This record gives sequence, C-alpha cells and structure tokens, in this order.
Amino acid sequence: MNFIISSSALLKNLQRISGVLNTSNSLPILDNFLFELAGGELTISASDLENTMKTSVKPDESKEDGRIAIPAKLLLDTLKNFSDQPLSFQIDGGNFGIEISSDYGKYKLVGQNADDFPKSPDIDSSNNLSISGEIIASAIDKTLFATGNDELRPVMSGVFCQFSSDKLTFVATDAHKLVRYGRTDANAPNSADFILPKKPLNLLKQNLTGEEQVDLSFNETTVRFSFGSIELTSRLIDGKYPNYEAVIPNENPNVLTVDRMSFLNSIKRVSIFSNKTTHQVKLKVAGSELSISAEDLDFSNEAKERLTCNYNGDDMEIGFNSKFLLEMLNHISTQEVILEMSEPNKAGILLPSSNSNESEDILMLVMPVMIR
Repeated sequence: MNFIISSSALLKNLQRISGVLNTSNSLPILDNFLFELAGGELTISASDLENTMKTSVKPDESKEDGRIAIPAKLLLDTLKNFSDQPLSFQIDGGNFGIEISSDYGKYKLVGQNADDFPKSPDIDSSNNLSISGEIIASAIDKTLFATGNDELRPVMSGVFCQFSSDKLTFVATDAHKLVRYGRTDANAPNSADFILPKKPLNLLKQNLTGEEQVDLSFNETTVRFSFGSIELTSRLIDGKYPNYEAVIPNENPNVLTVDRMSFLNSIKRVSIFSNKTTHQVKLKVAGSELSISAEDLDFSNEAKERLTCNYNGDDMEIGFNSKFLLEMLNHISTQEVILEMSEPNKAGILLPSSNSNESEDILMLVMPVMIR
C-alpha cells in the first residue's frame, strides 16, 4: 500500500475526525486512525465504539490498495510540524511497518492490523431524509447548552429530536432549564423521534458550515449523518424522553418585554454579588420598571440595578439562577426578549420578541429559585 498526499490536506482531514478519539481507551486499536486505500481514494476513520467518523480524500498518487491502522497521536503531532509538502507513505502489509518520506527525511512507525478496527454498523432503515446543514447547526447551537450531565438520567444528557410531516422539533433539558427549538421549513416523510448524545452533536457543530445538505438515516439504535466528504455514525441514547410539554405552563398573564443586551449586561454585573451556591438574582417588576438585585448574606455583598421595560401584569418578585438566564440570553439573537411569568414559584418562559426567520420557533423555560 503506497500513496503520496499533501501534508496539509491530510492534516486538515484528520483534524476534522480527530474529535472522536478519546484520551484513554480500553481497546488499544481505538488510539489509531484506520486508513483504507481503494480505487484511488483514501478513506480515513476514527472510532470510540459509540461513534465512528469517516472522511475521504484523493491522494496525489496511489498504488496497491490496502488497509492499515496508524497511531493517531503520533501521526497528528508529526503532521502539525510540517509546512505544506507532498508526503510519501509506504506501508508493509506483512509487519505493518509504515515509512513516511518528506523533503526533510524519513520517519518510521508501526501500525496495527486494520481487521482489529471496529466496523461501522449498517443501518437497514427506511428512515432517510435530507436536511439543510444550517437547520442542524442552528438546532445544536440553540439546544446543546441546556442538556444535563446527570449520569443517573442519561436520556437528559442528549438532545431529543422529534420529526413529523409538518416540522422538526429539538428539545434539551436538565430539569432546571429547557429549550424547545422548532423548524417548519423542514419535515420528515414519517413521524419519528430519537435522543442524540452530546459528543456527535459537538462533532457536527465543529464540521458543519451551514451551506451543505445533510443526508440523515436512522433506526432504533443508530443514526448516520453524511455531508461532503464526512460520514458520522453514532449510537443513540436508549430510553424514553420525559414529557417536556407537561412542564411548559400555558397560562402566563405577566409579560415583560426588555432590551436583551441591557438585561444581559445588568444580570452579568449584579450576579457577581450573588450567593456562590444558588447564583440567585431577584427580578422585581412594577409598572415600567424592572429591578434586578442579588445578595450574598455570608459576605454582606449586595447589588441592585434598575432597567426600563414594558410590562403587562401584576407587580411581581421572582428569583432565578443567573447562570441559566445568562446562557439563555446568549442564545437568543433578537434585540428584545419577552419573559412570561405566572407566579413566583412557577417556571418563567423566555422568548425572542420577534422571529427574523418565520419558520423558526424558540421557547426557553427556566425554573425559579425560591426567594429566602
């Protein structure tokens, strides 16, 4: 197996899939990239058993098709230190010896048997659809931050995807905050739902430009994303997602509209003085004035700011975790935001004041912190 390839082209392709690699693996073969040369095309794979990512690249020259597993860290570290130049790879299939020749010299390393590398699962399924990369990238950006980290509730550590004939819905929650992101400009031929883990979502986020079409196929256990020269196969989270609709309050008569950046910056400043355990900020709304305050009784720290706002409803005082509010406000892009509330002990609903994209629907829910 021999081929010649540009060092920068190879490095770029390896970096696109290297996010799959774990720092510590139970199987030594998973510390390698799988190189497969066939018909003048080089396919490179990386896997952690749960996720497999592949990329394809055409070498400048190739002869003798073959397969080998090459140590990932050693290869990446070597390539990072080359200026762009052609590299010649000569691989001995008998002893898995690898010789790389550059303008500077020769480098020898030993690979492993490609047959030991885990095979990517086949997806025998009629669930296929094509989605714009922009929709997937937006859905990940708007929901990923709200996923949970509780190992005892793995279903809440991923994003719940609900596909129907009239819209696509993506939901994330950690029981303290919830985001529901919908798109009516995409649909699926059949109704389906599944839970995507965090790692493949982060890998997609790193690789999507937003301009490509993504071919999606899935069954009950596995999902595959294909776009450009990239293919990502991932095992889905097994389990039933909680009934998120049940926690979204329908009656929210108290409606606050406020400038997003003023609100965001005010919370940033005031929250510095909040209790370091609860991160609580208190919102007090009366008429057209919003008062934002925080205190840390242990250190006698307190801060208070006032903002003008537009408010319809009864005078109200409610506490929220400032970290959750800041995360949500950072993931809304409109100039103004709407905060809908019912009572101080019930969840608040944060919405963009207007949608620049009419086919987009965003709802963010945040649970209150009881005011002591």
